[in-house]
Amino acid sequence: MPSPESTFTYPSSQTSWTHGLAQKTLRTCSDWENNRLPIVRPKHGERAPPIKTQARGATILPNFVGLIFQVHNGKIYNDVRITEDMVGHKLGEFSATRKRFTYKQTKNK
Repeated sequence: MPSPESTFTYPSSQTSWTHGLAQKTLRTCSDWENNRLPIVRPKHGERAPPIKTQARGATILPNFVGLIFQVHNGKIYNDVRITEDMVGHKLGEFSATRKRFTYKQTKNK
């Protein structure tokens, strides 16, 4: 008797790669259930407002691709546009919490 996984067929709009990656992400991140985000998909032709969140530990799923999140870095909210390369990572990885170090130019006397 075949297992239920072997008889599953993918919808035409969803590739096996995307489905497999989403399943892997959900399996490896057991704390995902504690990090649910309120995501409302826009209707066709409408522009979705950015989703403001402080959940830096939330895992990026394939259905987030194309959305804009405003991720809190401790002081302000940084805009993060989700791409396919970000799937499986955490939201906080794309919003730096520290300022970059720059050398100050000094005038030699």
